[in-house]
Amino acid sequence: MTAMRDRVQDPPDQDLNKAKLVLELRQSGISDLNVINVMEKVPREFFVPANFQNRAYENTALPIELGQTISQPGVVAHMTQALDLNKRAKVLEIGTGSGYQAVILSHLCRRVYTVERMRPLLKEAERRFDALQRSNITTRFGDGHLGWPEQAPFDRIMVTAAAGEIPDALLDQLAIGGVLVTPVGETARPQDLVRIVRQDEETYSREELGTVRFVPLLSGTA
Repeated sequence: MTAMRDRVQDPPDQDLNKAKLVLELRQSGISDLNVINVMEKVPREFFVPANFQNRAYENTALPIELGQTISQPGVVAHMTQALDLNKRAKVLEIGTGSGYQAVILSHLCRRVYTVERMRPLLKEAERRFDALQRSNITTRFGDGHLGWPEQAPFDRIMVTAAAGEIPDALLDQLAIGGVLVTPVGETARPQDLVRIVRQDEETYSREELGTVRFVPLLSGTA
């Protein structure tokens, strides 16, 4: 893969594009100032291929390596706000991808544990974490359906790929009082973005937050 230093370029009118995006996020209902500030602070151009860096602050999903995508900023902000993070939170992310969402989370919580099933994607994301000095992100190459049982329970869980049903392992690894945000549904059609709160050992509440489109949550590793 292309070396990191060769891929990062300042797109033209970056500050203006970023300001437009922040305004769009506010208008779409993102009211958490911590989320807004982090979305403005983290350089999204650092996470996309060079030929898409001039589009880094458009509110749209963009392609990355291995046929995957980086989610549109509006969805990233919406899911992050729904987690209701605090600086003490221990967060599990399923689907590292480019690493963009993990970096956003890392500015808002104590530690992020992120799992990716595609080793080349994970290696590229790890280089980005090092370059940005995000020392509170811990990575794992593995099957996201299984979560990270050795580190459970988690105060927050975010899933950045869609499954027909939420994996039981992830529900089991959510702390009591914890929040899980995930797309649910088949990938051939828009999915429901769902917020789950664990009330006690056996009880979970569910809230639907709108529709999204994500790649499928696949089993195994690649």
